[in-house]
Amino acid sequence: MDRLIVSSSPHIRSARTTQKIMLDVIIALLPALVASAIIFGPRTLLLAGVSAAACVACEAAWEKFRKQPCTVSDLSAVVTGLLIAFNVPSGMPVWELVIGDMVAILIVKMLFGGLGCNFINPAMVGRTVLFLSFTADMTNYTIPKGAVDALSSATPLAVMGELSWSDFPELLLGVHGGVMGETCALALIAGGIYLVIRRVIKPIIPISYICSTLLFSWIFGGEQPVLSLFAGGLMLGAIFMATDYVTSPYTNKGKLIFGIGCGLLTAAIRIFSNSAGGVSFSILLMNLLVPYINGITMPKPLGGVSEK
Repeated sequence: MDRLIVSSSPHIRSARTTQKIMLDVIIALLPALVASAIIFGPRTLLLAGVSAAACVACEAAWEKFRKQPCTVSDLSAVVTGLLIAFNVPSGMPVWELVIGDMVAILIVKMLFGGLGCNFINPAMVGRTVLFLSFTADMTNYTIPKGAVDALSSATPLAVMGELSWSDFPELLLGVHGGVMGETCALALIAGGIYLVIRRVIKPIIPISYICSTLLFSWIFGGEQPVLSLFAGGLMLGAIFMATDYVTSPYTNKGKLIFGIGCGLLTAAIRIFSNSAGGVSFSILLMNLLVPYINGITMPKPLGGVSEK
């Protein structure tokens, strides 16, 4: 008779590593990076490269100082750097961008124990710090050549009431002002489909986030609620930021609640506060609620008894 071996979880093992997952995310970000370089010029590639290198350097320096094993080969720092670069305009001074990288890696990620231990999204915190510290540079958007009249001097969110469905192609292709990675919705959607096909993410959070933003924008009386889905950082946030493994819920029901909460907050901030940081603040606020969402949505073990 074979011996019964009792061991702790996980019992299902996979050949997929953190490095392979992060590599898939990088591949998914490439269409948006290429689109950004075409729309805003080659300086976007410089900012993306500097941001990724700064994040890797900060993580390596911290681990060397703390005499810890070097983990930069897992590529998570590269992903963080790319996402921070995607959240700044193409004219952002390099030294300001590096400050955002340092905050994201050193304070939000490494200070709390490294990958898997941070309770909020590092890239989103880096973006928020830059937005609050260097507001003028963070809102100094480059307007690409070929933008239609309504989009030739402002971002779509600023002139949403002036837009019509004839402007939809420009919104989809990103021929308007904005930060590097939020403009070309088509490229972001293509990256999201790749991640779903590769089973890196589940579509629950992106779909519930986008649909709830549409619903609550309509309920709150927002202008052009459908077109507003392709403006600002909604697609970037819903596909690449809100789906972060560490700072999003474990369960499918929890992911649904998380996505709806992000959509509600995004619509409310956009409409009632007229702030360009609706996506950032909504995701960060919902990150703080993830432990509670996990607590109420975790399935009860067979034969288990609920706590009083």
